[in-house]
Amino acid sequence: MHFDILIFNFSVLPKLFAKKFLGIDVGTSSIRIVELEAAGQKFSLSNYGQIDVGLVESDAFDQAKNAAAFSADETVQMIQTVLAEAKIKTRQCAFSIPDFSTFFTAFSLPPMTEKELPAAVMFEARQHIPLPMESVTVDWQLVGGEFGKSEKLEVTVAAIPNEVIALYQEIAAKAKLQIILLEAEIFGLCQALVAKDEARAICLVDIGAQSTVCSLIEKQVLRYSHSFDRGRNYLVEEIIKRLPINPETARDIRSRGLNLFFMIDPETKRKAKDLLRESLIPVFKEIEVMMGDYRRLTGSEAAKIIVSGGTGAILETKELFADYFKKEIEIADPFKDIYCRAGLESELKNIGPAYAVAVGMAQRGFKFSKRNKNKPMKN
Repeated sequence: MHFDILIFNFSVLPKLFAKKFLGIDVGTSSIRIVELEAAGQKFSLSNYGQIDVGLVESDAFDQAKNAAAFSADETVQMIQTVLAEAKIKTRQCAFSIPDFSTFFTAFSLPPMTEKELPAAVMFEARQHIPLPMESVTVDWQLVGGEFGKSEKLEVTVAAIPNEVIALYQEIAAKAKLQIILLEAEIFGLCQALVAKDEARAICLVDIGAQSTVCSLIEKQVLRYSHSFDRGRNYLVEEIIKRLPINPETARDIRSRGLNLFFMIDPETKRKAKDLLRESLIPVFKEIEVMMGDYRRLTGSEAAKIIVSGGTGAILETKELFADYFKKEIEIADPFKDIYCRAGLESELKNIGPAYAVAVGMAQRGFKFSKRNKNKPMKN
């Protein structure tokens, strides 16, 4: 494998606030870091950078598609490389945990008091989480129903294996970082992409390297989340198999992503778009099933789909999603409400879909650290 590093370092606003915070997104093919600085009631962008792992062997996709993530030492090395190249001194950070390391579930409980609910949630969660409860850290939220009324209570639960938490704590310690917040990446996406005043049900679709996560957010609350093993690498391989391109170009595309399909020649671009449409059909059908399940469970219809992940940066993605779902489609733009250096807006809009998790984690970590200034980290 080889590393591709992208680094930006600049000062955006006068340093009215010294407080800065890092959001770190560790994916299966890259690590992205965003450094935000307080700017009144908003944030300004201080730094961002990423390090990508390029797959250079023709069969590397087959070898890598079952890999969960980088090793702890590789992760530490890559984080330190980005921090050093960007000259980032901030050490307080929020890490996102990938979807394949997090268990989500939702269920209903009969009417009960607020005091009774925690024990009932933990008892019911045992039936849904495929690991011993003592081996996971569980967080839950009441998302429907009210105490004192004769209606069911709707609960969502997130569980993270304790060994995963310990791994991230080890990575942070070796990288000389202070973890303030450690949580599932979907919460970073929600923070970065769903407006505070958005009351409609929003479907977030995050197309990662190995998998896609589809989540329903309503009134800033995660109501439903589902992941499946079709991501960017699957789309790349499906198109490579069916396009007459040479092995060297295929290696470049595996390394640098789907955008290269649309930078070769007009005829290849046309064919690639048709093949991308066909390859996205299984992804679309998974999303369709999930939205249908949500509609039956809650009676709510997703009003809009927001697409994030590197695939979202391809111009054709929005058009293909809109053609299939006949809904409002938005490509993730996590930097739109963040102050940045003049002239950088176009670049940030282009890379925004891939940086949504890191931006959201920095924002959540910032807010969490303020709320819990004198409290220990919550796992």
